[in-house]
Amino acid sequence: MSYQSILQAGSFNNRNIIVTGGGSGIGRCTAHELASLGANVFLIGRNKEKLQTVKDEILADGGQAAFFCCDIRQEVDVKDLVDKIIDQYGQIDGLVNNAGGQFPAPLSKISKNGWDAVISTNLTGGFLMAREVFNQSMSKNGGSIVNIVADMWGGMPGMGHSGAARAGMANFTQTAAYEWGHAGVRVNAVAPGWIASSGMDTYPDDFKVVLKSLKKAVPLGRLGNEAEISSTLCFLLSDAASYISGTVIRVDGAASQGNTAIYPLKKADNLKPYKGFHREVEPELFK
Repeated sequence: MSYQSILQAGSFNNRNIIVTGGGSGIGRCTAHELASLGANVFLIGRNKEKLQTVKDEILADGGQAAFFCCDIRQEVDVKDLVDKIIDQYGQIDGLVNNAGGQFPAPLSKISKNGWDAVISTNLTGGFLMAREVFNQSMSKNGGSIVNIVADMWGGMPGMGHSGAARAGMANFTQTAAYEWGHAGVRVNAVAPGWIASSGMDTYPDDFKVVLKSLKKAVPLGRLGNEAEISSTLCFLLSDAASYISGTVIRVDGAASQGNTAIYPLKKADNLKPYKGFHREVEPELFK
């Protein structure tokens, strides 16, 4: 079995696309879909074992992939990484800024170190990757960048550090789209809602109880899956989105559009998730 992408076969033939945070979750899924559509995928992360596993999966499925270990929070490392990829493989056609991480905590309990760690990963690292990809390649050849943000428009209680970082990345997306458009570079973002991904298994047990109840606050009555984010990312990277730049697409089942205290949700019917990823792994907490 292979990836069941909704996009046309060969959509990314011979295109070099970087996926940060490619060792798990949405990054892993997106790397698989891009490779199934013909892209040469470069997986970026800090965990060599995870990156190797995803690379092996893609190769076994007939795709092309390589991986590079890098801490995207380190400016010199990012510059060297992008230079190395270009030197070995040529121009970079796409970048998926997916790497991120956070932990649940109220603002009053977040230390400066905790705040800085989340801002560095979710905002600064994405900026560094985008800047270097633009300066070293896309400024001359054009390309497409897609950033991952989150549903932070009404605040992000319990994860204020991540909300601040994601809001910053949304604004960076708009600014970069304007400044870099002259070079044929499109910059967009995707804001996932509550997605059933392997990352959910890393949260503390008390927070997992909250995760299990989230679907009750989604008008579509369920959590999303990784393929439903990947398909949007791939569309924005594709030629079909050639006049879309500077926008953020929410993929959240309409959860960000209302308030259950004011308008209680009705029982959802006709739940039909898009199941494109043939290697999808259900989070343990939902089994």
